[in-house]
Amino acid sequence: MSTVAAVANPTGDEWKQPSRGMVGMACLIAAESAIFVIFVVAYIYYTGKSLSGPTPREVLNLPIFSTICLLSSSITVHFAVHELQGSRIGRFIAWLASTVLLGGIFIASTALEWYELIYHDGLTIRTNLFGTTFYSLVGLHASHVIAGLIMLGLALIFALQGKVNAHHTERFEVLSVYWHFVDAVWVVVFTVVYVLGR
Repeated sequence: MSTVAAVANPTGDEWKQPSRGMVGMACLIAAESAIFVIFVVAYIYYTGKSLSGPTPREVLNLPIFSTICLLSSSITVHFAVHELQGSRIGRFIAWLASTVLLGGIFIASTALEWYELIYHDGLTIRTNLFGTTFYSLVGLHASHVIAGLIMLGLALIFALQGKVNAHHTERFEVLSVYWHFVDAVWVVVFTVVYVLGR
């Protein structure tokens, strides 16, 4: 005969299942992380193996301003979540609009960089291995930023129409986790491409 001992909960709090949105986002981030790892490894592997120029050292400049903008947007989206939790919709809209603006500046800076690389420096995806891996990795990240900006932009539109309140905090929190992921990936991409890859 076996006995089952009951485990007492020292805090007295009842265990709560994580939200489906957070579980789904965690799964998406795990899958996307695997894709980014493949692209980062490919970039590292082919670094310095181009048979023709231009090379990263010749054409890449450190995108300091756009990096500051993107990383700052993680702070603004955090404050947006906090304001939404407290039902301060006006402040939520202000922080959310700041996030969208900072993300937009980052994408605009990336587009300007690509324009210079293609039309001034002659670096395209077909030029050499550097061009192929650079546009693939940075473009993959940029596509994720654009997807995040679309979702944040829609949230901003709904908020301006008065369709967002504190009951939507959990949903917006899921979106903010995605945005934090995009920012964290940029730290890796920035380090690999613009610091170590040069």
